[in-house]
Order: sequence, then structure tokens, then C-alpha cells
Amino acid sequence: MQAGIKLPTVTFKTRVRDESIEGPNPFRWEDKTTADYFGGKRVVLFSLPGAFTPTCSTYQLPGYENGFADFQAEGVDAIYCMSVNDSFVMNKWAEAQGVSNVDVIPDGSGEFTRKVGMLVAKDNLGFGDRSWRYAAVVKDGVVEAWFEEPGREDNHGDDPYGESSPETVLAWLKANSEAAA
Repeated sequence: MQAGIKLPTVTFKTRVRDESIEGPNPFRWEDKTTADYFGGKRVVLFSLPGAFTPTCSTYQLPGYENGFADFQAEGVDAIYCMSVNDSFVMNKWAEAQGVSNVDVIPDGSGEFTRKVGMLVAKDNLGFGDRSWRYAAVVKDGVVEAWFEEPGREDNHGDDPYGESSPETVLAWLKANSEAAA
């Protein structure tokens, strides 16, 4: 992926809270599309190898969550965290992390991740196919900036983190604030 490329059209299988449903699991299935998430707004999307994993849970998700006001000040309407995990896992992870500013997107089958060229095998860790770590600034479904961790390959031994960090993306937004206006 690179700047100027339109995101692929994908339907995501999500579980959303529905107060009309009684019982311990008040959620229903709801299909959401790329257009639902990215149409008509400027967002930051970051993707990571897996919910509940150390770097993702300790640094990346909390960094975006805690920096939300700074991103808003730079014209960002929403921040999305995507992973090749199902909606049940993503929702529980968001709940466990106490996030309220970042919305999670489940790419359970990896369709979106595959279409943007970021699906890698992580069999060396017992994960199967997962996302390589990246972030993007997206305006109305078109990539403005792309931040990919170096060394993308199947069964990579390391989990690089820095290029897709909230600090890196926010620095780009601040440096390019007039161009985006």
C-alpha cells in the first residue's frame, strides 16, 4: 500500500451491543463495510498481529487510546485498530483494555489484510495467518500516509515496532497539517 491508493471493499463481520437483547450476551451480528468505517471521514487505522499480545496491549493500543485528543486536534475523526481476529476476541480485548476512544475492527478471515498486502504467516508462533504491523492515515477511503514496520516476511522472528507507533503517526500529522487542511 502507498499514499493515493483506495482501500479495498470488504465486509467485516462484527458483533454490536443491542440493548433490546436480554441475557448475558446482548450482542447481534452486523455487517460493516469499508465504506461504513472509512467513508466521508479522516481516520487513523493501525493493524497488529493479535489481540492480547504483549506489544499490542502494552504500547500500541494504549498509545493510540491515550493520544486520541492529540489526533483529533490534527483533524482525525476516528482511530481504528484492526487485527486478524474475530469480533468476539476483538470486543473482549477492547473491554479488557478499557478503550473508549479507539474502535476495533475484526478482520477474522484476513480478507482486508490480504487485499492490502499485509497478511503474513505466523506459524512459527502458532498464530497462523496474521497482519504485519502497520498504520495508515486514511481520508474518505484513500490512503494519505502509510507506516509499515520493516522486514515484512512470513514467520519473522522479531516483532518490530516503531514505524506504526502513535508517536510516529502523530508526528507525520503535525508535519503535514497544512497539506491536509
